[in-house]
Amino acid sequence: MTRNLLLTLLLSLPLLTLADGEKSELGVLQLHEMVRGLEHPWSVAFLPDAQGSLITERPGRLRWLDAQGRLSVPLAGVPEVFAVGQGGLLDVVLSPDCARDRLVYLSYAEAAASGDLAGTAVGRARLSADMRSLQAFQVIFRQQPKLSSGIHFGSRLVFDRRGLLFITLGENNQRATAQDLDKLQGKLVRIQADGRVPADNPFVERAGARAEIWSYGHRNPQGAALNPWTGQLWLHEHGPRGGDEINIPQAGKNYGWPLATHGINYSFLPIPEAEGEQVAGTEAPHHVWEKSPALSGMAFYSAERFPPWQHNLFIGALAGQALIRLQLDGDKVVHEERLLSDRGWRIRDVRQGPDGYLYLLTDEADGKLLRLGLQK
Repeated sequence: MTRNLLLTLLLSLPLLTLADGEKSELGVLQLHEMVRGLEHPWSVAFLPDAQGSLITERPGRLRWLDAQGRLSVPLAGVPEVFAVGQGGLLDVVLSPDCARDRLVYLSYAEAAASGDLAGTAVGRARLSADMRSLQAFQVIFRQQPKLSSGIHFGSRLVFDRRGLLFITLGENNQRATAQDLDKLQGKLVRIQADGRVPADNPFVERAGARAEIWSYGHRNPQGAALNPWTGQLWLHEHGPRGGDEINIPQAGKNYGWPLATHGINYSFLPIPEAEGEQVAGTEAPHHVWEKSPALSGMAFYSAERFPPWQHNLFIGALAGQALIRLQLDGDKVVHEERLLSDRGWRIRDVRQGPDGYLYLLTDEADGKLLRLGLQK
């Protein structure tokens, strides 16, 4: 059976209610399967004017899910990706003025011109009126040098209130590079929407430093979101064995990896470069998990539809196979609850939809887009 025929059959099935009656601390969950048959989906972005959404699949496909729940064939015009290990087509976000300019931004793993290494790249293109293609794709950013053999690409994209674009970059499992300001591994960078460097970036005037860098000392940030109440960017990143953390990155600050960490190596041995959990000259995590849930995706809940969720932060867990709800008091995390933990789903992305529901992507060969709410 061909993949397209299988998708057609799956999509002909009725929408499933998966969690009627499942209780959480804040109410009874309402969970619906919106679409299935996605191959390791990574990110979802909601189009303006109720035109549906765009979903990336890691092997290199971008799909349109229309407002009636029909999934398109892959869009044309998507760049070739390095679909090895954790690499492939990753984040998708829309221009802040997408309703007018129809610009779509993609992050992806890009192979080096020669050899078998790769790095994160970001490009943008105009979505065609018929939703069938991306037009005039242009690369606006490349991680340099290319050092990844297939892991730690980071790759979340977030526009701030000024329309500047933040890009999270993993250290490609080359730990020491996260501290090297002449390299773009283990960094949070900030650029203008067309790829130019903002004049007020913290390292613009420093010789030997990449001007794109906003902050450094990051391991592999796979979740980032703009706090809707403060306008500050929050990100989370994978620790090694233990030490997943949330940070609120400030301009020019060092967030420690690999000098400071709450984790150890997967071999159960210490990180060779680590000097302790807190190291002078580096920023302590805003919040830390001593046992790693393996975080991915992040969404602040600010909608009016489900008042109990307001001022909560939702994060996907891959190894932890759950949706993590963090209750906030200002910026302080005061309580944690794990939802959907009996489903066996690796939750890759979490987004607040324009309808006030939460939307989740599961990282599976037969991945799903799920809609989550509370029964009223």
